[in-house]
Amino acid sequence: MSTLELHDIRKSYGVLETLKGINLSLEAGEFLVLLGASGCGKSTLLSIISGLSEPSSGEGVLDGRTLNGVHPKNRDIAMVFQSYALYPNLTVARNIGFGLEMRNVDKATREDAVRKAAKMLQIEALLDRKPADLSGGQRQRVAIGRAMVREPKLFLFDEPLSNLDAKLRMEMRSELKRLHQMLGVTIVYVTHDQIEAMTLATRIAVMNGGRIEQIGTPSEIYNRPNSRFVAEFMGAPPMNMLPATACDQGLQLGSMQTVWPCRAPDARVTVGIRPEALKTTEITGGLSLTGTVDLIELTGPEQIVSLNLGENKLTATLPAEEPLSLGQSLTVYVDPARLSVFDAETGVRVEVTPDVERS
Repeated sequence: MSTLELHDIRKSYGVLETLKGINLSLEAGEFLVLLGASGCGKSTLLSIISGLSEPSSGEGVLDGRTLNGVHPKNRDIAMVFQSYALYPNLTVARNIGFGLEMRNVDKATREDAVRKAAKMLQIEALLDRKPADLSGGQRQRVAIGRAMVREPKLFLFDEPLSNLDAKLRMEMRSELKRLHQMLGVTIVYVTHDQIEAMTLATRIAVMNGGRIEQIGTPSEIYNRPNSRFVAEFMGAPPMNMLPATACDQGLQLGSMQTVWPCRAPDARVTVGIRPEALKTTEITGGLSLTGTVDLIELTGPEQIVSLNLGENKLTATLPAEEPLSLGQSLTVYVDPARLSVFDAETGVRVEVTPDVERS
């Protein structure tokens, strides 16, 4: 049985519909990330799961029991907020154990649970401190510990790392990944950060305009996006998009002479190319694209290169040691197997069959 099931969840505020029929099934032990831009409905969905908000229609089911009409405290769900929500006048130990204290769990059991959580989170030395004496990362660990000691059926995380600096975010991502692997708990995690989603999730649900645009493993979402929206949302730099025209030989990319030998679809299409799929060394059976270098951005281990292809632009991620200069002509190559094709009108993925006889 699935740990969590959502059936046609909808939420409206007057005439404004923020959730437009959410369906998903979450297995025990999964780490599901709800990913999307601000206003897509991911936090609203998390609020409905937690009980802080009720759906306008639809049903949530946790371990076979409906969540509709069930008070938050009776749902056996623990939530970690973006703002930590710690009690400033209580010690770390009491903050972690406060939920158990409110449930009248005996003192010995509470203290044992707090010690175990603190050890796992590596904050044993902080138990007698107050929140004001802690760093942002330490406060977030305390908030996670408070959720852990309850041993709930489901953990909810609402953008828990967004208040941390870049270095701490990276450290806390590793900690959350490690904890999930150790505890095997079921997690629903909300974020707008695609790096968090890719590194943490067992599955990602990409949300757009109150709907789930695609749900799948990080690899499926990144390498086989179902729509142009998902393709451009995932990845930094984002996927290149070139208009394509059907011709006798297959698909002509952009305004160039480059032709992809394939069985061209009837509809107008757009061809997507990941920047890291472009190489400066020739690829057997690969397509070549030639342009002029008009921007170079060094990031450290790599350089992001912008190519002017006349009416089109192309971004390539190349090794930092690649000798390049502004204004030079550069030819890059791509394996056709790494191309994605989308209907130009609907943005939906189109499957294209290579034409071996023409290639």
